[in-house]
Amino acid sequence: MQAIELMRRVKAGSPPTVVDVRSGGEFKTGHVPGALNAPTWKILLRIADLPKDHDAELVVACEHGPRAQMAKGIISSMGYRNVTLLEGHMSGWRQAGLDMEK
Repeated sequence: MQAIELMRRVKAGSPPTVVDVRSGGEFKTGHVPGALNAPTWKILLRIADLPKDHDAELVVACEHGPRAQMAKGIISSMGYRNVTLLEGHMSGWRQAGLDMEK
């Protein structure tokens, strides 16, 4: 999903669940408003607090992409059917000057 589209949906009050797979420390430096912090290792161990609905729209993000790509594969293998990546990830989000929550 493109960052601009995600920000539009956040502001409209109809965002997908944003799954930020960075560490807790990285997450605290700033994240997509309303994002869920679920580090990749928690997803792998199946202890992340992901939505119960496997049809829920999920957008996965990390800093540059590799962790998000890995997490997307894990989440999909868990039966989630509507999983995409945030284009540009958090580095792109910041470069675009979009709102962040801390």
